[in-house]
Amino acid sequence: MTASSKQNISLDEWEGKMSEVPIAKSDLNQLIMNYLIIEGYKDAAEKFSEESGLKTKVDLGSIEERMQIRFAVQSGDIKGAIERVNDLNPDILDTDPRLYFHLQQQHLIELIRLGHAEEALEFAQEELAPHGEEHPELLRELEKTMALLAFDFGASGGNGVAVGGLLDFAHRQKTANELNAALLAAHSQPREPKLPALLQLLAWTQEQLDEKATYPRINNIVSAVLSDPAAEHNTPGAGTGASASASTA
Repeated sequence: MTASSKQNISLDEWEGKMSEVPIAKSDLNQLIMNYLIIEGYKDAAEKFSEESGLKTKVDLGSIEERMQIRFAVQSGDIKGAIERVNDLNPDILDTDPRLYFHLQQQHLIELIRLGHAEEALEFAQEELAPHGEEHPELLRELEKTMALLAFDFGASGGNGVAVGGLLDFAHRQKTANELNAALLAAHSQPREPKLPALLQLLAWTQEQLDEKATYPRINNIVSAVLSDPAAEHNTPGAGTGASASASTA
């Protein structure tokens, strides 16, 4: 669709339409509280509950326990995390073999990171191999992890980062997030906060609308300020800057 055939929506018209959409403040408060609880911001959740008057059925004290477990995984203390989970609710790992495998896999990665090759081999044979036999779909992940033993991390500092990024902090974070989601589900709470999904939906919706109209879009999620199409259109060089930048790049 060409620019001339697109519908033009002014800032005033857009804001007028938005003002007609009923949004309860309580719904916004619930959305914020949902994010704070699931992401583990205990102090912020308590403060927000106090200031907004929003009561929640969630025991905010449980957030601290969950964050201690999450921090243990992020720090590489997988055994400590498993012990805390079992103290809290042993059924979580007993009923989720994939999660338990991923925690054991992360412990294996930590052993390899430290250069404890013999201990890593023994641990893989005794703890992880049986899981692979019971759940063949996990064997590929085990094989990928064992490939890290081809690198001498004690001497070189870890050239095995290329093996699927298993040694990256991001992999610890991924395991911590998976465990955090399971802990939330065990307490009948949502596994993921709603806010990030809504922001993704906003980005997708704007991409779809960009093809059909010129309108006040949100270019910066942090500030959430609506752009003024008229002001952008009247700016010297508007419409050519992006293409010029692209061509020089």
